[in-house]
Amino acid sequence: MKRFRIWDYLRSSLWFVPILCVLVGVGLSFATIAIDRSVGTVVPRSLSGDPDAALAILTTVAMSMVTLTGLVLTITMVVVQLAMGQFTPRVIRTILRDRPSQFAIGVFVATFAHAMLVMREVAAPSRSDPNGFVPGLAIVVAFVLILISIMVLVSYVHHIGQSLRVASLIDSIGDDTRKLLFELYPDIDTGEESATDDPRLDSLQQVVPAPSPGVLYKIDERELVEAAASADATIVLLPRIGDFVPQGAPIFNVHGGTVADGRRLLRAVALGRERTLHQDLGYGFQMLVDLAVRSLSNSMGDPTTAVQALDRLHDCLRQLIQRRFPSGHHFDSTGRLRLVVPKLTWQRYLDIVMDDLRHYAVSSIQVTRRLVATLEDLATIAPAERRPPLDRQLELLRNMASRAFSEKYDREYALDLGQQAHGSHPDRVVLESLIR
Repeated sequence: MKRFRIWDYLRSSLWFVPILCVLVGVGLSFATIAIDRSVGTVVPRSLSGDPDAALAILTTVAMSMVTLTGLVLTITMVVVQLAMGQFTPRVIRTILRDRPSQFAIGVFVATFAHAMLVMREVAAPSRSDPNGFVPGLAIVVAFVLILISIMVLVSYVHHIGQSLRVASLIDSIGDDTRKLLFELYPDIDTGEESATDDPRLDSLQQVVPAPSPGVLYKIDERELVEAAASADATIVLLPRIGDFVPQGAPIFNVHGGTVADGRRLLRAVALGRERTLHQDLGYGFQMLVDLAVRSLSNSMGDPTTAVQALDRLHDCLRQLIQRRFPSGHHFDSTGRLRLVVPKLTWQRYLDIVMDDLRHYAVSSIQVTRRLVATLEDLATIAPAERRPPLDRQLELLRNMASRAFSEKYDREYALDLGQQAHGSHPDRVVLESLIR
């Protein structure tokens, strides 16, 4: 778990890739200078120029790279501010982990580092060396890095322009959520649900509190099972993935025995400042819901964006509805229960998507129709035991729409099926005839 925390921190940091690129630039400068020193000037002066020209070239390269690096960092921060204000603050992590942005910054700072280190090797003519020394190969490499930087800058501007589109953000979150869904729920099973009854536990022997406040975002279930087996106990994890745990609040209950080193249990979980998509599928749903809700607010008034987010939510729920939900009960090799981890049910996932959206959706006919279409479609493929939550949500949505739309025509049209949720519909003529 410690290695996971370090690797996750590095992956989510804006500086990690640029630092690696700086090291590559430094190594490239040392390598090219060593070649120039060992085998002599391998590049003619017609390409590298005399010492004065070489210094002028390297100085220009260094200054331009500093300017480009500042420009990219400024654009990145502006994008973060725009995304926070227009969409949701929870997309910041996605933007900061954007590899093209990190690579663009890395190429510029690597070129700067290369130019600065090569600059100190340029020697003016002297009595001992009338021609001076110009590391020709290093100069040519600086030219190549400049060309690469120009191409990276153009690509970066195009990438940022595409990234600012709301569809790109929705697709990015939707793809990550879909990927996590397949990891957490790999098995399709339309049979009976996994057992979710509370297991019979021995008496409570130990409570392990949280050492610091934070959000539970990662669990090493194998390590916890091994710790429970070695203590001949059963461990119950109290918070769910994505829950905030205050400092000193119980995070583990140990039944039937005691774990000598409670820190071993704490090392098997990760507490952070915010929720992530490592094991928290509900967080992916919540981010898409936040985007939809923000677009339906009075300040935005953009129901089409809400429909785009609903499309991805619909897809994820459709993939989830027929999959086997794990019970959260983990056993050792002898078949004894060693770990109980609370899991979200199908109803809870549906509530995450629908409860907030339902209240905002009734302000828009377009979004209301899309929600009705989603629930009706899910009902056609849902196993029997998973249909009641769908029926409940559909009934709540219809009741709220009936109160929100005073006109009969609007009310009936809003509750009509609409996959695209806008434009004409074959039943529209029928509704008009009913009104007349």
